Amino acid sequence: MSHNRQKKIAVINDFSGFGRCSIAASLPIISAMKIQCCPLPTSIFSNHTGFDSFYFTDYTDHMDAYIDEWVKLGLNFHGILTGFLGSPEQILIVKRFLDLFKKEDNITVIDPVMGDYGKLYPTYSPLLAEQMCALVPYADILTPNLTEACILTGTEYKPDMDKEALAELCRKLSDMGPKKIVISGLERGEDLENFIYETGKQPQAVREHKVGPCRSGTGDVFSSIIAADAVNGVDFTSSVRHASSFIAKVLRRTIELDLPKTDGICFEEFLQEI
Repeated sequence: MSHNRQKKIAVINDFSGFGRCSIAASLPIISAMKIQCCPLPTSIFSNHTGFDSFYFTDYTDHMDAYIDEWVKLGLNFHGILTGFLGSPEQILIVKRFLDLFKKEDNITVIDPVMGDYGKLYPTYSPLLAEQMCALVPYADILTPNLTEACILTGTEYKPDMDKEALAELCRKLSDMGPKKIVISGLERGEDLENFIYETGKQPQAVREHKVGPCRSGTGDVFSSIIAADAVNGVDFTSSVRHASSFIAKVLRRTIELDLPKTDGICFEEFLQEI
């Protein structure tokens, strides 16, 4: 009996029971795009760390045994998506996972969640950021924000980088392995820009009007759409436009509902349109 008759994406990220981020965002998005989502949790949270209080369990010590069972089942994945990783041990485990499951005919999307606004997240160390570089060569598609792109390449962070500087930044990232890169969430006045780089093509920028403050899980929705579109054969630029416009639409509705920032974006109301 084969378990591999349906498209599948393995998602390696934490799980938060409330707050619409990480696996809890990826699973419904990828499923709605007609692909089976297979989560591998790195930790389990009652609600994400943006809240004043939360309960969590580190899943690092269980990840290898969890992976071994997937090996026994003979699973093959059309896509692999990685998100936030909280320790050097987890980066090594993900590297092992990619050595086991990455094939020439599947697509790996690395979302190198490390920081924003020119700084590492408080839970991230410079050593951990350096070790994240070891995963970049596995990426077919890389989805950093500007801070993460600068950290990965050792480039000085400047929030107002122009097209030429962004293209050079992407070339440095591409030299590390990935042929498709999108630098997400660039602030351009009243707009947000996603800068698209694809080897052999002219870079492009996709803009949407900025809607409200930053919210948890937006990046997870973005990378999930990118991964599912890639598995479904959608070209990269069209995929970035798809993800950008979907998120903008959902953000407008989220503002209408006056949801707290911590509660993420109400994508459930639009899953039938994705």
